[in-house]
Amino acid sequence: MSFFRLYEQAVLQKGGESEVKSRLPRVATAEELAALGDDRYLSEITRCIFKAGFVWRVVENKWPQFEAAFEGFVPLYWQQVPPEVLEQLAGDERIVRNAQKIQTVPENARMIVETAREHGSFGQFLAAWPHADQAGLLLWLKRNGARLGGNSAQYFLRRVGWDGFILSRDVIAGLQREELLDASPTSKKGLMQAQQAFNRWHEETGLPYSHLSRILSMTLD
Repeated sequence: MSFFRLYEQAVLQKGGESEVKSRLPRVATAEELAALGDDRYLSEITRCIFKAGFVWRVVENKWPQFEAAFEGFVPLYWQQVPPEVLEQLAGDERIVRNAQKIQTVPENARMIVETAREHGSFGQFLAAWPHADQAGLLLWLKRNGARLGGNSAQYFLRRVGWDGFILSRDVIAGLQREELLDASPTSKKGLMQAQQAFNRWHEETGLPYSHLSRILSMTLD
């Protein structure tokens, strides 16, 4: 089924092409991804982890205080942070005091530092990963990071501008409606089915994956 039919459906649903285009996310260039500091990647990973299962607005409002509490999220420091610092953060009123999520910071800092040693920076690593294999990147993040299964990794990639889909409720419903997804979207099989659908639409339209994902969601929401 042609994606242009879905685009027309989104335009009809949202009341015009300009409205659809205004909702499309920004896509970063490879150069922009490579230039972004590793501290910003750790910050955005942490932000998405704290948002998961919580009120997003609360985390966003507190984020400047998170930045202060975590001293700018420098991965080299947080990969070997003393345990007592994490204990203090668990009682720090500036942030959401969730000890399990706080513990992900040193774990994900180690992932970033180790990756940067091999690839020059975490941004260079992301910039080099092919968008046609986002499923592989999501599985890599889940395997090497902490609490980066589910949608947290997908929202992290979207926030930094990496071009990829998000399996939101509406996107899942759209894929199922088009009979392109019959496995659990959190399973490897489900990710591969979604990847195949978006790869086919990307080849057809030339549109960024993040735009394809958002347009599909707009056929329902």
